[in-house]
Amino acid sequence: MAVRAAEPPVTAVPDAGPRGSVLGELVRFSRRNTLAAIGGLVGVLTIVVALAAPLLAPYDPLKADFRHMNKPPNAQHVLGTDQVGRDTLSRVIYGARTSLFVAFSAVILGTTVGSLWGVACGYLRGRFDLVSQRIMEILQAFPDLILAMAISMAIGTGLQAVIFAIAITRIPFGGRVIRSVALSIREMPYVEAGRASGGSALRIMVFHVLPQCIAPYLVLATTHLGVAIVIEAALGFLGVGVPPPTPTWGNMLADSITALVPPWWLAFFPGLAITLTVLAFNLLGDGIRDTLDPRLSPAFLRMMAGGRRR
Repeated sequence: MAVRAAEPPVTAVPDAGPRGSVLGELVRFSRRNTLAAIGGLVGVLTIVVALAAPLLAPYDPLKADFRHMNKPPNAQHVLGTDQVGRDTLSRVIYGARTSLFVAFSAVILGTTVGSLWGVACGYLRGRFDLVSQRIMEILQAFPDLILAMAISMAIGTGLQAVIFAIAITRIPFGGRVIRSVALSIREMPYVEAGRASGGSALRIMVFHVLPQCIAPYLVLATTHLGVAIVIEAALGFLGVGVPPPTPTWGNMLADSITALVPPWWLAFFPGLAITLTVLAFNLLGDGIRDTLDPRLSPAFLRMMAGGRRR
């Protein structure tokens, strides 16, 4: 009787950890969406510069130097100086801190409130949804800048007022998009099973409907960052934003037009910072939308499954 050779032991292949799966998805995201990856890199660098402003700024952004007023870019002041001798590079760096803080705070507040409102409207329906949609239509009837300006002028200027005013303009957009998602999820079999099992409306919205709205929420928040930065800069330019001497990109643009012939560097560099940052977040938002939409790319499903390919 033949003796069978012992089979070698089967070694289990260790599963890739969460860190490896996330890194793999980031690499695939960069390959599939090169422009979005570049936008994300520019956005991250802008955030890092804003956080490290005290370390990166060569001068105090509020300190005036009347010996170097309206100086063009030179070796001592790389981006020149303004009307009272303040360093433009330092003010652009500190302006990033203020502008990004306002944009992130307003978008998180407005999009979150609008998304929760949209989930309630899409699931509850009825008179609550009817009244809510009329309120959102009234808010959307006004241009974003006009509405933010009116709210800011009504409640007073200041950092909190600007954040609140911009957040109000983001509520109807988040509410409308998330409501449409909630309407489609409301008819899913697992939601009907939750209702049949006696689950309350609040429980079903929290545990069944809300998790399915995370992907569109991330897309909304990312794309709205660029809009919030533009609105904040416009409010500062019109004099109803964050009051001076706090450096913001909008305030710097407003200061550049006080002279009869505005120095080119005072308008060019803050405008360039606004343009690059808004473009970066818009490209990142488009890439995130393509990644999180299962109809466009299975990357999000792979990430949730652990990043392994069968």
